[in-house]
Amino acid sequence: MNRFEYTRAGTVQEAVQALAADPAARFIAGGTNLVDLMKYNVERPGRLVDITRLPLDEIVAHDGGLRLGALVPNATVAYDPLVNERYPLLASALLAGASPQLRNAATTGGNLLQRTRCYYFYDEATPCNKREPGSGCPAMTGVNRIHAILGASDTCIATHPSDMCVALAALEAVVQVEGPEGRRSIPFAEFHRLPGDAPQADTTLRHGEIVLSVDLPDEDFSQHYTYLKLRDRLSYAFALVSVAAALEMDGDTIRTARLALGGVAHKPWRNAEAESRLQGKKATPETFREAADVILAEARPYAHNAFKVELARRAIVRGLSQAAAGTPQSQTDKRIA
Repeated sequence: MNRFEYTRAGTVQEAVQALAADPAARFIAGGTNLVDLMKYNVERPGRLVDITRLPLDEIVAHDGGLRLGALVPNATVAYDPLVNERYPLLASALLAGASPQLRNAATTGGNLLQRTRCYYFYDEATPCNKREPGSGCPAMTGVNRIHAILGASDTCIATHPSDMCVALAALEAVVQVEGPEGRRSIPFAEFHRLPGDAPQADTTLRHGEIVLSVDLPDEDFSQHYTYLKLRDRLSYAFALVSVAAALEMDGDTIRTARLALGGVAHKPWRNAEAESRLQGKKATPETFREAADVILAEARPYAHNAFKVELARRAIVRGLSQAAAGTPQSQTDKRIA
């Protein structure tokens, strides 16, 4: 274990100042990802800034929707009555992730900031452009079963692991942050980034910025939604493919469609053209297959993950079918047939 200094912030301003003053500093709250990375020697912070005492642990009404404080535990969000009434897609996604113990510890802000998953990123004995830019990406020619099929680059094919973030992408949440230059709002679609030629950066946060909250908009997808997660085992596993579908229906016609995929890219994946094509169409398997074809037209599989293309196609059709019918996926059923 590398030596590090420890600071406990009493205010948001103290937290921002402590992080901004030290390039090697990291925030810590639940620590469910950061501590693992420190044990693997992947992360080597010179200072940990404890933010657990900050007043960011409430769920409150905001601008017609809900505001989730950055320190609200995942379990609290998942079982909150208002979240379940108005945003059951989010609750369903949270309950599909991790384990009860981890959901009790993990925070809303921490969930957004967990690092992408890749065998080679976690193994410091191998090269990794995310750990050491320019060192190479052995996943491209190595074992790449869990890796990206969309949005990857020649420098990185890691995938974003979060279930919660896939639902937040479909719900078009907004992330509130504060840093040395003040506060700003980041649309969820702009919070995470694709690897491009800088895979070491998972988000668009600037150094010194802290996540304050996640705002859920005043929209109603409480009747027609589903979160479908396909994985190697039923619990405590990351998604090979996941689908967050949210629809507004007029009879059997789709009025509004939101669709986000997890397990397939460096960030939760949305396709505006596919969502646009769904609007005004009848909710049929043919309509859903057309949307899936649009999303997967640019899929680029590798040696061991070509199966993800067909898996994603079937998952999209099933997820949209469940959402249209108002029969959301049970998190105890992982069948895809």
